[in-house]
Amino acid sequence: MLKKITIAAACFMSVITISAQKNKNSQVERPKLVVGLVIDQMRWDYLYRFYDKYGDGGFKRLLNKGFSFNNIMIPYVPTVTAIGHTTIYTGSVPSIHGIAGNDWTDKATGKNVYCTEDPDVKGVGTNDKIGGHSPKNLWSTTITDQLRIASNFQSKVVGVSLKDRASILPSGHNPTGAFWFDENTGNFVTSSYYMASLPEWVNTFNDQKLAEKLVANGWNTLLPINQYTESTRDDVPWEKPVGNAKTPTFPYSNLAADYAEKKGVLRTTPFGNVYTLKFAEAAIDGYQLGEDQITDFLAINIASTDYVGHAYGPNSIEVEDTYLRLDLELASFFKMLDKKVGKGNYLIFLSADHGGAHAEGFMKENKMMTGFFDDGLEKNLGEELEKKYAASKLILGIDNYQIYLNHQLIDEKKLDENLIKKSIIENLNKDPRVLYAVDLKEVGSAPIPEPIKTRVINGYNWQRSGDIQIVSHDGMLPSYAKKGTTHSVWNSYDAHIPLLFMGWKVPHGESNAPHFMTDIAPTIAQFLKIENPSGNIGQPLMEVLGK
Repeated sequence: MLKKITIAAACFMSVITISAQKNKNSQVERPKLVVGLVIDQMRWDYLYRFYDKYGDGGFKRLLNKGFSFNNIMIPYVPTVTAIGHTTIYTGSVPSIHGIAGNDWTDKATGKNVYCTEDPDVKGVGTNDKIGGHSPKNLWSTTITDQLRIASNFQSKVVGVSLKDRASILPSGHNPTGAFWFDENTGNFVTSSYYMASLPEWVNTFNDQKLAEKLVANGWNTLLPINQYTESTRDDVPWEKPVGNAKTPTFPYSNLAADYAEKKGVLRTTPFGNVYTLKFAEAAIDGYQLGEDQITDFLAINIASTDYVGHAYGPNSIEVEDTYLRLDLELASFFKMLDKKVGKGNYLIFLSADHGGAHAEGFMKENKMMTGFFDDGLEKNLGEELEKKYAASKLILGIDNYQIYLNHQLIDEKKLDENLIKKSIIENLNKDPRVLYAVDLKEVGSAPIPEPIKTRVINGYNWQRSGDIQIVSHDGMLPSYAKKGTTHSVWNSYDAHIPLLFMGWKVPHGESNAPHFMTDIAPTIAQFLKIENPSGNIGQPLMEVLGK
């Protein structure tokens, strides 16, 4: 009798186990939270240039516990912020997703158009100039849009950045919220596109005046300054000091007074990164991200790395110190996720929107080719055209390394547009600063090599881009970057970016195979078992997907 009962009990438990397994297998497994960390202007080599000074919990945790792709390239030009964030989250390129630059020239009016400007919306928590933004200029869906659609809009999606464009474009067309920094007040704000008033948790965060506290003691090096052996000396002529500092040297003791005068100074310090990550943590609490089985998405842009890079250049102590401090903040942020969401319950990817060139002064001092490709360029071309065609202002402007023609004036004067373009291109190709100049409508047949040709094609949006693409020689910068540096070109210093995954179902490893920025979104789609963004041209990164 006892034997029969034991067998029956065993059979009963077996049925329960099979039933539980069946129920488990009937559900699609997904992480509770996806965190996209895009570090503005982070060159791939920063992972290893500063490696020995990183702690174990930040970048090293990503490298030593996660999966690293070492050969991710940006497949378009110009390599700028708005396009980078859009491409990461759409898996597409400017030709398709419509974001052709941080701004571009409207061909009909000649006026400048900012990528997220929207006169039909108003600021929430701020004035309309800072708050009048939306994703209306974005033509493709994002991976965050696709998650919202796949969950019947139950998934929560939040974008966070000091920059409006770097919050708005990643979070897509219909997120739970997108928030950015108001340099007039020091608060995080949004627009009426998303909500009628700021959530109470945002008001609570803003009321803490955390930014003011972060800058109270100024900015000095984290380590003794003589330990920054990966960087140039502190006082060099090609760096631009922060705030009202007289020289670009540590310590920046007057930061609190600078912030009181102009809140935007926070951007060009490592404390802007701290402020962003603290707000991201508040968003996790405020929206209860990752607390149930419906996957949420937090899109974070770390922007101060870009501002510091622009001011000082990638070889500065300021940039190195910013990354060492960011490393500590990432370690704290990951620990917070471990506690609040749980190890193994969240998926992180870290990448960059673009890299950054060496400063012109640094290159010059070290006997490398450099210069300013556009010094006097527009003026000289305009004068040549005026002599030839007896018409001034045939060029609307030069933006994103592209020349915009004044089509309205050309039509009014019944001039031959093709001859004008040919004349400009001939003049440009005589300029020793120019590697190639090409008619964007004819780029497919232009005698320029790969990968430059494909990157120009991918970056050309016929409705928003210019008429002629300039490809400068290596090391050439636009003249506005005579102090510090910038980015925009196809070369590795601007186009080679990091990509690391960590967390939910991510194996440890690395790949040196060539891949592209466009491959990030379809890889996330495979992790989440959802549809690719509508304009996606990328391919899933099979190495990290374990297939």
